[in-house]
Amino acid sequence: MVNFDYKSLVTEELGRAYVTTVKILNTAHLPQNDVLMRVKYSSVNYKDALSATGNKGVTKKFPHTPGIDAAGVVVRSKVESYKAGDEVIVSGYDLGMNTPGGFGQYINVPSEWVVPLPKGLTLKESMIIGTAGFTAGISTHRLTQLVKPHDGKIVVTGATGGVGSVAISLLSKLGYQVIAVSGKASEHDYLKKLGATEIISRNDFQVSDGKAVSSARFAGGIDTVGGVILENIIKSLHPLGAVTTCGSVSSTQLNISAFPFILRGISLIGISAQNYPFELRKVLWDLLSDNWKPTNLMEIYTEISLEEVDNALSDILQGKLKGRVIVNLGL
Repeated sequence: MVNFDYKSLVTEELGRAYVTTVKILNTAHLPQNDVLMRVKYSSVNYKDALSATGNKGVTKKFPHTPGIDAAGVVVRSKVESYKAGDEVIVSGYDLGMNTPGGFGQYINVPSEWVVPLPKGLTLKESMIIGTAGFTAGISTHRLTQLVKPHDGKIVVTGATGGVGSVAISLLSKLGYQVIAVSGKASEHDYLKKLGATEIISRNDFQVSDGKAVSSARFAGGIDTVGGVILENIIKSLHPLGAVTTCGSVSSTQLNISAFPFILRGISLIGISAQNYPFELRKVLWDLLSDNWKPTNLMEIYTEISLEEVDNALSDILQGKLKGRVIVNLGL
């Protein structure tokens, strides 16, 4: 069996510090799973930054290669469903958490994690979507089952981030009026270009009014930050409204009454892309490659090299990244 040297971003635990550098590794030391894949593109996600900074809730053992997204070409396969040369996507599951991830030029993963690249996407486009866009897709899919465009406006928080940017684009394409919540006044033009019809300052939206129920303002919402902002959305939903939540960078705690749920019959829907069922995963990737493919997909990303990833991970922790950041493993 032929093995290959390859470049990989490696986080090492040195005393109390975590240091991330690009190293040369060999595929002989990868887990011996079903599908060996040459990674062409990956993307930068918040969970990658947690892994690279030693969050033991994400990654337990170091040295480790983060990267919860990967798109590339099959090199070797032990299963009939995939053969050398197939273009495929791997996102979520344990990739980049405790299994060497997409910030290495090769990964070796179980076949159950692998999704064929849909015909309507290139490898590059699939990583512009990536886990963040896929999370936005799940959120949109769940929301559209309960809230229709004629029901009223949809509010999206963390609007300039990866999930928020794709969510605004998807909802706008599907005919919804979208209100973006953002703390970045300089990015209003960007949000309007994505399809936002109105923008609310984050500062005005993260103060609690102390009420159990507020005036109904939104038919639904896609929340990426949690905390007081999510509380305010819950209290401000129309009767039978719904909000999805997929992140907690603001806070994991909710100080909320049961009254909005009882009096207005609203729904709070938790979203996780990590272990989304394979069959549903494939259906959603097909939607994102066809009818739901964002029209401005090529306008919401920045492309970087493996050597630039460490800086991008620092930026995402500080809320400085806009849209999607993809990693070209060939640069």
